[in-house]
Amino acid sequence: MFEAVEELVAEHADLEKKLADPSVHADQANARRLNKRYAELTPIVATYRSWKQAGDDVDTARELAADDPDFAAEVKELEKQREELTERLRLLLVPRDPSDDKDVILEIKAGAGGDESALFAGDLLRMYLRYAERIGWKTEIIDATESELGGYKDVQVAVKARGQIEPGQGVWARLKYEGGVHRVQRVPATESQGRIHTSAAGVLVTPEAEEVDVEINPNDLRIDVYRSSGPGGQSVNTTDSAVRITHLPTGVVASCQNEKSQLQNKEQALRILRSRLLAMAQEEAEREAADARRSQVRTVDRSEKIRTYNFPENRISDHRVGFKAYNLDQVLDGDLAAVIQACVDADSAAKLAAA
Repeated sequence: MFEAVEELVAEHADLEKKLADPSVHADQANARRLNKRYAELTPIVATYRSWKQAGDDVDTARELAADDPDFAAEVKELEKQREELTERLRLLLVPRDPSDDKDVILEIKAGAGGDESALFAGDLLRMYLRYAERIGWKTEIIDATESELGGYKDVQVAVKARGQIEPGQGVWARLKYEGGVHRVQRVPATESQGRIHTSAAGVLVTPEAEEVDVEINPNDLRIDVYRSSGPGGQSVNTTDSAVRITHLPTGVVASCQNEKSQLQNKEQALRILRSRLLAMAQEEAEREAADARRSQVRTVDRSEKIRTYNFPENRISDHRVGFKAYNLDQVLDGDLAAVIQACVDADSAAKLAAA
């Protein structure tokens, strides 16, 4: 069991030697890449060594127990420890999403349901902002189009981790499961008869791309400027400060109008565009490798309803993994950890089964 880990142990030792060489750090990009891989392998190697040592300890205890029955209890305890290490190592060897360390751009769009859908989009935004606050992440609203009765027709927010993070524990590792159609069942504020309505909002989550992740040829871009629309204020409705960027080879469009200057809006739109192009490239790679990387959670089509928020019953249901809880009020206040963990566990189980 775990014979293939010996190759990872050898790779870990080789990386250790390279990182000890001062000349390697002359190329900062390469040094970061080596450091990242070293950090990924370190917990695997440490757990594997503990697992091997536990096996040796079990064998020794069994030999002693054959001569002295008093060692029998120690054998059981050591066997239990080795089983725990076995399971931990199996989980560490589950294929990881290469984007799990990345920050994200999260977009919420009002869907079917008119004004009520826009209000629900606002509720979802608050839920994610509060969840990020609980985790200690930083959030920044990049662009937003508010509806007349409150809420949002469309809002884009950047979510970033603070400081150093453990390998595979970035924002994408948790929020990637949020992409899809979110359905709400409740009595709208505009409903005079007290009838329950069903509406929906769409959530799109993409890993935020760095410039090194996606190369964009300036000649492939069409940049249009237009007047911002909104409630008013400096530069809004008075100057051509809003920017729309079209990536001609793919037809992907990104726009921004929230900033005061055209240059700032262009930078934010490029940020969104890079993330969307990265997401497209990753989705294409996943389609090509579908047989090798199966995950019932990760491959859910975004057009499907992934979750229902039922206000009359205070119930939240995730349809992909069968999760159900009756603390909707707390979830909408940012207590999203259990919902997301159910998706993480189902994803890990599917990957383990495939492996």
